[in-house]
Amino acid sequence: MSCCDNCEKRIDQNEIMQMFMETGALLQGHFLLTSGKHSGQYMQCAQVLQYPRKAARLGRELALKFDGVEVQTVIGPAMGGIIVAHEVGRYLGVKAIFTERQNGEMALRRGFQLSPGEKVLVVEDVITTGGSVKEVIAIVKEAGAIPVGVGVLVDRSGGKADFGGLLLHSLLQMNIEASEPDNCPLCAQGLPWEKPGSRGSK
Repeated sequence: MSCCDNCEKRIDQNEIMQMFMETGALLQGHFLLTSGKHSGQYMQCAQVLQYPRKAARLGRELALKFDGVEVQTVIGPAMGGIIVAHEVGRYLGVKAIFTERQNGEMALRRGFQLSPGEKVLVVEDVITTGGSVKEVIAIVKEAGAIPVGVGVLVDRSGGKADFGGLLLHSLLQMNIEASEPDNCPLCAQGLPWEKPGSRGSK
């Protein structure tokens, strides 16, 4: 079966969850999230996105969520949003770019540019508080471009993430419990935490 043949098939939430499970993308342990909160579970989307055919199918499915929405560019924050933006942009047939942190601030680099009035879809792999996505939206607006929606593979905010009324679509919604560090039951048990994607631990 070719990749194109594979990508023609729609996938439902059960199949998407199976993809995450079989690739080890759903981790169990004690994790420090980007938001600063602690959790006993973590969605490491890189584990599923390392397989190009799976990434293509997920990107297509996310793109189809925005059927009827005019999109000229797809943008995501590094690192998690890079492949997602690429695959969504590939299906939509539009430009795909990403933002990076420079001196701690999210920024457009590598000559990437947005034009006034350009209609931009913001994507990410996982959101908890949606902080990185909000930073990307601010960059889009600062350039005079128009954010038309937010698409994520996994929404673990429990539906609480708010992007100023922008259209939000996800492939999976998971209510994974997260705690403030000073009220973390795993810390209370003396279990060391780790920051996924790095060697940092405590």
